[in-house]
Amino acid sequence: MDLEKPVRTELSELGEFGLIDHLTRDSISKNPSTVKGIGDDAAVINNAGKLTLVSTDLLVEGVHFDMMYTPLKHLGYKAVAVNISDIVAMNGVAKQVLIGLSVSNRYSVEALEDLYDGIKQACQVYDVDLAGGDTTSSVSGMFLGITVIGEVDADAVVYRNTAKENDLVCVTGDLGGAYMGLLLLEREKAAFKGDPNMQPDLSGYDYILSRQLKPEPRTDIIRLLQDIKVKPTAMIDISDGLGSEILHLCQDSGLGCRLYEEKIPIDATTINVAEEFKISPITAALNGGEDYELLFTIHQKDFEQIRLIPGISVIGHMTGPKDGTYLVTTDEQLVEIRAQGWNALRR
Repeated sequence: MDLEKPVRTELSELGEFGLIDHLTRDSISKNPSTVKGIGDDAAVINNAGKLTLVSTDLLVEGVHFDMMYTPLKHLGYKAVAVNISDIVAMNGVAKQVLIGLSVSNRYSVEALEDLYDGIKQACQVYDVDLAGGDTTSSVSGMFLGITVIGEVDADAVVYRNTAKENDLVCVTGDLGGAYMGLLLLEREKAAFKGDPNMQPDLSGYDYILSRQLKPEPRTDIIRLLQDIKVKPTAMIDISDGLGSEILHLCQDSGLGCRLYEEKIPIDATTINVAEEFKISPITAALNGGEDYELLFTIHQKDFEQIRLIPGISVIGHMTGPKDGTYLVTTDEQLVEIRAQGWNALRR
């Protein structure tokens, strides 16, 4: 039986502005703050007295994503989701996103439609407006530049540098899964290169694969904290690993910390896969990155309210600046925490 050959439309058939119109033709603004979205020289946004939050990110093919195992729809979704996570880490709400896209002629219009399907799906899930962007050509691969704009009340914004000594350290969800998902994909990629006829065996690994390919920002936690009237004293999202992020909080706040190994949440699947790779699960949690959970501190008086919320773990406390930054292991040894997570500019 002959399979119908998929349609491929070359980018040159549409041109830059035609491509923009094509990919964004069904975008509809839902947020009142979006006065003008796609279709003019600049987006127009009115935040009505709230603080404006702006975060930007650059994703480069071969550095941040590998097209051998990253579906374009997942890439589009993830690109938006991880930037929303930055707004959430400020205790804010994302409202608009702008997409900068540079691609080579290796990609077809249909391929970019898949990418934008993922972008639009994330915008729909998180009530964010696709408000503009730009496209240009690339001599090699794909480059994605994402800018997300959000808002927060002036008395609700949370920074990294405002933790206090004796504050409790909390984390949402579980850690290390995204890193183990990446290692699994890299293993199957290497096997495929050795034997292109083999079929990757990814059954039973859905959870860690979703953690890597389709992370979800913790907008739900922000709403829960608001419902119980608990405001974090400092907060950051976990993009580069728990170790790197707790050091950011400590350094910016001028404090030390104690984290407890036995308190750090790690999913059973992550533990099992880490054992397959002969990696300590706590190493994956500390250094893996891309979990996009929230790491935050709270006043001790808020402990009783926090402990009743499923999905939040108290994993330690902040100490004086001279006490250092340490992990207390299960056998009560002190191990200095170092930033060994993702660093794009480090060899």
